Amino acid sequence: MSRFFVSCVAAVFLAVVPAHHASAQAPARAQGTARKARVENHPRIHSAIRELQAAKEELQKAPHDFGGHRADAVQAVDRALEQLRLALQYDKK
Repeated sequence: MSRFFVSCVAAVFLAVVPAHHASAQAPARAQGTARKARVENHPRIHSAIRELQAAKEELQKAPHDFGGHRADAVQAVDRALEQLRLALQYDKK
């Protein structure tokens, strides 16, 4: 799989995880407020989903196969999208 694509997917996850980690360490009183805001919004996760969907479409519509990496890249995007959607569902519980 393309190192560039793997790096991009990793960057998306790294952008999401610190935001969750920081709010998880907030004091109990502030944590309730922060959690309520996170449950309602999650703008970075929603943005990551939109960007990954756009990247997948671009990969699929491209006139070449990126040196044989297109199929693996599309599968990686699908797995990343699935994990982000599961994270959003879990947070609703």
